[in-house]
Amino acid sequence: MKSTMSRVAVAVSVAVALGFTAACGGGGDEDKGADAKPSAADSASAAGDGKDEAGKPALTEAQLKEAALAKGDVKGYTISEMPADDMPAVPVPAEPAACQALANMFYFTSDPQAKDRAGRRVTAVDELSATVLAVALAAHEQSDAEKVMADLRKATESCDGYEQVGNKYTDIETLTTPKQGDEAVAYKLKGDIEGAKIPMSFTVVRSGSTLITFSSMNMLDADKAEVPAEVLDAQVAKLEKVAG
Repeated sequence: MKSTMSRVAVAVSVAVALGFTAACGGGGDEDKGADAKPSAADSASAAGDGKDEAGKPALTEAQLKEAALAKGDVKGYTISEMPADDMPAVPVPAEPAACQALANMFYFTSDPQAKDRAGRRVTAVDELSATVLAVALAAHEQSDAEKVMADLRKATESCDGYEQVGNKYTDIETLTTPKQGDEAVAYKLKGDIEGAKIPMSFTVVRSGSTLITFSSMNMLDADKAEVPAEVLDAQVAKLEKVAG
């Protein structure tokens, strides 16, 4: 399972490198924090309340790859394909079971499982960025996608913390949901992963039958462990253009 921790290894490496830079007088400000605390009703609200796309079929593998971010899609960021080891074929068990939906998002898995997935690493061109981003698209039948979202929303409201493959995740807190797609869930937490304390945030957007999971980590500043709006906007827009 250590191979699936490559994103954590990247986060640790970036933090160490930036620590040395800061000690030499280097530094820079990045994205603005956004830790608004919405009500449960806000978390449950859909960005596109008036849209009725029930029954949309799952995207094909080719469509999913076409919809995923690619080089040049987001100014200021480099984009590369996510290693297969970061996306296990099946969900990785967590305890307690009530938190499983949250735990699945770390590995971009779900129950029901997706028919196809496409993952991308997104890296800020700014060498002083300490944020490690990942984006994954998952093709579902729409009813399955809606169930995943409902389970995830419930978990954010009822789960205080969980353990998965020996790592602990705590301080789970819902965040303001973005105004894209048909519905969204956003939350942050802290991971204790192989001794590294890592603030991270997740935003999951459903557009029709497809789920987009955005993951962000930042070991230097918890307020900056967020998903940049420009990355989220670009990915949702590209998906919706392909899906029609």
